[in-house]
Amino acid sequence: MDDVQSVTFSVYYNEPALIVTPEPASAIQRKLVKPLIAVFAKAPEPGKVKTRLVPPLTPQSAADLHERLVRDVWRRVSSLCDVDCELHLDSETPAWPEASERRLQTCGDLGARMLSAFDHALGEGRPSVTIVGGDIPELPLPAVTALIEAPADVAFGPTRDGGYYAISCRKTHPAMFHLVRWSTSHALTDTVAACLKGGLAYWIGQPWHDVDTEEDLDLLPPELRP
Repeated sequence: MDDVQSVTFSVYYNEPALIVTPEPASAIQRKLVKPLIAVFAKAPEPGKVKTRLVPPLTPQSAADLHERLVRDVWRRVSSLCDVDCELHLDSETPAWPEASERRLQTCGDLGARMLSAFDHALGEGRPSVTIVGGDIPELPLPAVTALIEAPADVAFGPTRDGGYYAISCRKTHPAMFHLVRWSTSHALTDTVAACLKGGLAYWIGQPWHDVDTEEDLDLLPPELRP
């Protein structure tokens, strides 16, 4: 079988012959590999998550809020068709048992961990990889779909505080997160600048909000509020 270069089938009717040439196996495999959505989340340990919300929340209530937010994000993204979903955690945890496909994040800052996830999944032949933050209330699925389908090398879902709730990649550069000031109002502009310096085209999608401050708690729907 390995020596066969191509196979031609002819089907004869009263019309001219129909010639069907099978696609190469590599092309068929690419079509079967779906885009990936990776939900980045920390294990819901009191005192280690949502610390900027303590006070007014207690460490336990902040951890409980984090657990509910991640569950809501996972429920939404896993309902999408024609994508695979994985939960990428900073440490092992029994939380979110419904997320059976999970990986541990690599070491380093957020940029290093995201770049590793992108390179690993794109190296598997996936057409695009979208990383979504786990603390995004009522994540709008049309916005996520737009990021997945964006033709640019990198697509961002911006937050109103200057960061981004999601980033989708078709192509990466080793320095695409170089000198990004994480957890500041400069995170998005710094990442865009690093991508442009690396020769990557970018696209900006629909703005949304995350939950980082006491004011953000007012935007939560009743079922997610602490």
